[in-house]
Amino acid sequence: MYTRKNQKDLDPDERARFVGAVLEVKRRGVYDEFVRLHGRYFVSDGEGGQRVGHMSPSFFPWHRQYLLEFERALQQVDPAVTLPYWDWTVDQAPSSSPWTDDFLGGDGRPGDHRVMTGPFAFDGGNWPVDVGVTEEKYLMRSFGRPADPVALPTPAELEWAIGDPVYDSAPWDSTSTTAGFRNKVEGWTVGEQEGWHNHNRVHLWVGGQMTGGTSPNDPVFWLHHTFIDLIWARWQRRHRGSGYEPARPLPASDPQHGRVVSLDEPLSPWQVRPSELLDHTRFYLYAE
Repeated sequence: MYTRKNQKDLDPDERARFVGAVLEVKRRGVYDEFVRLHGRYFVSDGEGGQRVGHMSPSFFPWHRQYLLEFERALQQVDPAVTLPYWDWTVDQAPSSSPWTDDFLGGDGRPGDHRVMTGPFAFDGGNWPVDVGVTEEKYLMRSFGRPADPVALPTPAELEWAIGDPVYDSAPWDSTSTTAGFRNKVEGWTVGEQEGWHNHNRVHLWVGGQMTGGTSPNDPVFWLHHTFIDLIWARWQRRHRGSGYEPARPLPASDPQHGRVVSLDEPLSPWQVRPSELLDHTRFYLYAE
């Protein structure tokens, strides 16, 4: 059993060991496999086939297993390393942690949004971006999206999501906007002009590679999604009478039949069921 900590509470040695493990996993070619995996399972409403990673009830358990797999890869390099989380409702300053030079580096420069500071800057020679939809080989960020400004979510906006006692609701996709904790956290709306929420807003605020299906190209992805995982745990504690939905496979008459995963159906590519991932304390604890 180990504990995941808030990134702002990491001491200099812990920050250095995390960065070192991430760079080594990248050097071994393992990191880019995780990026490819996330891109492969970023399936939207309009695409065919099963949706497990996004725009579906399994958003939380799929990413929990994904984080576990990555954390285990880091621990093969350094057994003491765990995934830290970034509480973006509190640590919102572009100049504060996690954006320090000894951790994740800072914002991208004007014009091409190229990150110039920190261990993941392209000029350091350790972080070529080889997987994605753009030709740029360097990490990019554009904090707050100056051309069309967005702000990081507030505590009140996150509370709006955690306060919903319903886990998810039909039609079990990005249009499930009236009720359901899952999509209120994941943050889809009918259109971006209505203001994407919580999880999605953070991806937009960081900018660069974080705005696409291969968003793990930016190491802040892991800190963001570790906080998303903690948010799920907090929701579970508050709503002990509520659980994962749908609890049973959808009937053949349902348009989402075969597209979304119910409680005891396997999640690709690991063939682990959401029911096996409900209790994070089987694997780790959180320092809150």
